[in-house]
Amino acid sequence: MISELIQHYQLLPHPEGGYYKETYRSSETIAANDLPQRFSGSLAFGTAIYFLLVKNYFSAFHRIQSDECWHFYEGAVLQVHILHSNGNYECVKLGKNPKEGEVYQAVVPAGAWFASETTGDYSFVGCTVAPGFDFADFELAERESLKKLYTSHSLLIERLTR
Repeated sequence: MISELIQHYQLLPHPEGGYYKETYRSSETIAANDLPQRFSGSLAFGTAIYFLLVKNYFSAFHRIQSDECWHFYEGAVLQVHILHSNGNYECVKLGKNPKEGEVYQAVVPAGAWFASETTGDYSFVGCTVAPGFDFADFELAERESLKKLYTSHSLLIERLTR
């Protein structure tokens, strides 16, 4: 199933871990001077990707400057670990069983550090970003710096950084 998903959707390795394929990028853009200063330049109105995580791999802690909405498609539950800017930790379970606290969609707020991992063989999800994603606004966490910011979550950070 995993190789079929990679081949069918033409998924590529993602720098944070896992596989992805951009499926949508708005043809219209927001000018840099109309965006908050945290952005590096003009951006598409929105973008979307497919994202696949497989067993024994993880998406390392990173952050972006836009809100990111995650969508569950198939496979095992995907845990999205979020370190909010106020210091709070949240674990969102993307899946199809609401009785177990799972959700089909969840939003990671702009600027929050987050990482994800599958609870089974694979998790196939999607991500929608607005304003649109740009690698110039992507920051992969540096382990020791993040541990200093979130000392009570050092073990999680140690496990989900490279």
